[in-house]
Order: sequence, then structure tokens, then C-alpha cells
Amino acid sequence: MKNWKFKMASTILGSTMLLAACGGGTDEGSQAEENGSATAGEVEGSVSGDGSSTVAPIMEGIVEEYAAVQPGVQVTVGVSGTGGGFEKFMQGETDFSNASRPIKEEEIASLEEAGIDYTEFLLAYDGLSVVVSQENDWVEDLTVEDLKKLWVEDGTTKKWSDINPEWPDEEVVFYAPGTDSGTFDYFNEVILEDEDLVSSATLSEDDNTLVQGIQADPNAIGFFGYAYYVANKDTLKVVKIGGVEPTNETIESGEYAPLSRPLFTYVSNASVKENEAAYDFIEYAIDNAGEMAEAVGYVALPEEEYEKGLADLEALK
Repeated sequence: MKNWKFKMASTILGSTMLLAACGGGTDEGSQAEENGSATAGEVEGSVSGDGSSTVAPIMEGIVEEYAAVQPGVQVTVGVSGTGGGFEKFMQGETDFSNASRPIKEEEIASLEEAGIDYTEFLLAYDGLSVVVSQENDWVEDLTVEDLKKLWVEDGTTKKWSDINPEWPDEEVVFYAPGTDSGTFDYFNEVILEDEDLVSSATLSEDDNTLVQGIQADPNAIGFFGYAYYVANKDTLKVVKIGGVEPTNETIESGEYAPLSRPLFTYVSNASVKENEAAYDFIEYAIDNAGEMAEAVGYVALPEEEYEKGLADLEALK
């Protein structure tokens, strides 16, 4: 494994990242070789992306490492949610858009209307994690049906005792990603089946806000990407779903169902054709996504998936 200097805590705390490293002398060439940069020479320019907060730990970590390899390239990564990222991508404001769900039909149509051709690249696997406070000593396992009963808005005040009469007769406090989040969309599709989310939920595009709220309240429950649980597992408790806990193994195998999912970045074809810096950064990102995914708490794809991604990128030249 490459010697990642990246630290998980610093990645997750940032909602927007701008990295432009200062010159690094003769060590730059050797570090570029060590980190797998496919481009031998120095590149200059700027690259911009936005999108999923779930993908952010991977992409922002890559940005930090890339800055040491290509200090002449400025890379900005915003975190406005999958939907928010696609909005900027449609406007031609970004070179790539990170997503924790596949692109929607209406987003495809909007990109076609805007004349923006794009390519989808897989980055890693995630297991959307349902978590409670470590002070919660009653919830260990929930079924998909339990989750739906808890999270669907049905006009009632939800209490833990509604799921199990032996649990506290206390109102459940809900935390969830905002409606622009791909994580929200994914949970809505596989758990709520497009019914309304409970109206009392605190929604935020910033997963750290959700983490802090759940940590502080024994009656709280929430969900977000696996890496945010891994980074906070000393203060959060993950809930098994149907008897299966999210782990690297259960996520990769698909046993952690239905909450295992792929993570993506969508790249403007024009950007990588016309902007050498954009091509170089995306090439570096695909080449290093697997190891960074593992470093920050997600699950790498099989190596052949990254090789396919690099081949697809090469074909865009």
C-alpha cells in the first residue's frame, strides 16, 4: 500500500477544500513515481469539482496527495451534495461531479440539453451506515421493515417502544442527510420506497453535523456513509441491519444489503480533452482511488475496475 500521509479527521472536517502545494524540490519526481502518477512531467492549471459529501473523504484525500505530485495544479472540491453537484456540473461550472448514487434520468436530460458529454467512473463501495449514540444500550439490530416504520412520515410521534415494547417509551430523534444528498436519495429508494421521510428529522448536507447530533443524544438515530462511522466509531454505535453489520467484507460481498452501494465521479469529456490539468488529475484520482478509499474507511473496487476506468479515460483523449 502507498504511504498515505492523509489523515481522516482533517478530510472530513472540511466542507470545501482548495489545495495548491508549494514547490517541493527534487523529491517531487520520486514521490510522483511512488504515488503512481502516470504523468512524468509537471502540469499547470486548475481543476474544479463538487458533489457528494460521502465521496468527499476519498476525493479530498486524493487532492491533498496530488498537490505534492503536481504543485502547479490548483484543485478545488466543493461539497454541496450529489444533487447540488450535478446542478453545478449542468451549468458547466465544474470539471467533475462526485456522486453517491447513479445519475438520474432528468439529470441526464439536462446535461444533454446543455450539450455536456460526460463519463461515469466508479471509485469505491460504501455501506450506508445506520448509527445511534453509544449511550443507546437497547438497539443492536433492525430489519428493513423496522427502518421503514421508524423513518416514514405517518403522522405519529415515533417512539422506540413502537419497534420493541421492551425498549424505552421515549421519542426517537432523527438525523438525516439533506435532500440534495445522494445518500438521502438512496435511503429513500431502498428503505422508504419513495414515501416521505419523517418530518421531525434534522437534515444537513454536512455529515459532521449529523455525527455531532447523534453523539449527544441517546435517543437519536441517523445514517450516513460508512467512512463517517469509521471515523467516529469511538463515540457512535453502528446498528446491524437484518443481522449484518457493515464491514469491509460485508460491503464488498453485498451481504450488507440493501445498504451497500457504489460511489462515483462523473467527468466532463470536454474538460479532460481540452484541459491537461483535468486529465492528469482524473487519471491520478482513478489510479489511486482504491487505496485512498481503504485509507479513509471505504472499500476498494477490484483492481480490474480501476484498470477499466483508466482505459475509458484514455479513450477520451
